[in-house]
Amino acid sequence: MRIITLALLLFSLEASARVDTLWFHSTSMDKTIGTIIITPTKYDQNNEQYHAVYILHGAGGDYGNWLRRMPELEELSNEFEFVLVCPDGEKTSWYLDSPIDSSMKYETYIIDELVPEIDLKYRISNKAITGLSMGGHGALYLSLKNPEVFSIAGSMSGGVDLRPFHGNWDLPKRIGNQEDNMTNWVENSVVVIANSTDPTPFQFIVDQYSERQGAHNWSYWRESIIHHLKFFESKFTQQ
Repeated sequence: MRIITLALLLFSLEASARVDTLWFHSTSMDKTIGTIIITPTKYDQNNEQYHAVYILHGAGGDYGNWLRRMPELEELSNEFEFVLVCPDGEKTSWYLDSPIDSSMKYETYIIDELVPEIDLKYRISNKAITGLSMGGHGALYLSLKNPEVFSIAGSMSGGVDLRPFHGNWDLPKRIGNQEDNMTNWVENSVVVIANSTDPTPFQFIVDQYSERQGAHNWSYWRESIIHHLKFFESKFTQQ
């Protein structure tokens, strides 16, 4: 009986994805930031390259938010054979480089610091990015501004126009009050960036309104992420 129990335990461990919590020091912001990286079981059994999906949290969250609220990410990493990367974007960074606060340079951090570090430490081929709410804005924002890094992106309930929310979610702390800094609000809104971006073969999946159960909450996002991973899978096979 003891031998059987041990065998079952070993089988269970072998079937699990690996979860790493890594801490990177951001030179641009001079602080150490956490990131969760989930690798599929097969990752440690071969030397192949793996597609990576960056998953951004919403306002008030942190790098552990997605895995805490959706531990099934480990199963999804195995199912799709993706490396899943969950960065930290502070509570309300909006994943941009603040023009008024030099301690908030999250576009620089993710694009110039975190992505190269992940590429160095893991065997990564193609990359996609998605996120929820603030992270949905961040995913489209980072993709539109950095297509050489993320030309495949998604957004779950993401805000695409910052201008109507002049007093919400610390936006004035990031880009200034609207009365004196309207240019910042315009230039950092996804809808404006999308209209001004040179033609690029972007591939996006966007959840703004959808007839699926749930609202602006985890009931919706836990289902939505599966649709996004399926979309990314189909696009990765074309590259």
